[in-house]
Amino acid sequence: MSLREALRLAEEQDLDLVEVAPNAKPPVCRIMDFGRYRYEQQKRERENRKRQKTVTVKELRMSPKIEDHDFEVKCRNAQRFLQAGDKVKITVRFRGREIVHSHLVKKMLDDLAEQLKEHGQVELKPSLEGRSMVMILAPKPGTAPAKSSAKPEASAQPSASASVQQ
Repeated sequence: MSLREALRLAEEQDLDLVEVAPNAKPPVCRIMDFGRYRYEQQKRERENRKRQKTVTVKELRMSPKIEDHDFEVKCRNAQRFLQAGDKVKITVRFRGREIVHSHLVKKMLDDLAEQLKEHGQVELKPSLEGRSMVMILAPKPGTAPAKSSAKPEASAQPSASASVQQ
């Protein structure tokens, strides 16, 4: 169909002639209401953005000479972050000649990953980046972040007290 015929048809129907595939031979066009098409496309994009979950990366910093109790506290914090659905980046910064003992830090990070294997999985194995060793843990797929149930309880209490007062 020629361009003039297509434009005439579009005008008769009070619609727009939209080029769908300009690189095709011959180019493919469609008669449609372009304003409505753009509106529906923007609506779909908005819905997709609502469903999209933004992943935040929480960072925990340690030193190679960390004590056992401090290590346990860091482990609990990492567990809490993973349960909330966040990734955890564990950074161990070396100072001075501590970098000579990087094998001990690698073992310590592997132990941390082993303790957290129920809640998360290793996304980036311990690796040396400059003067620090970095490991990234991601939450296990399929585990939904824990949602607080404080709001439903608060809304249930006033309705109960309202019925008692009547």
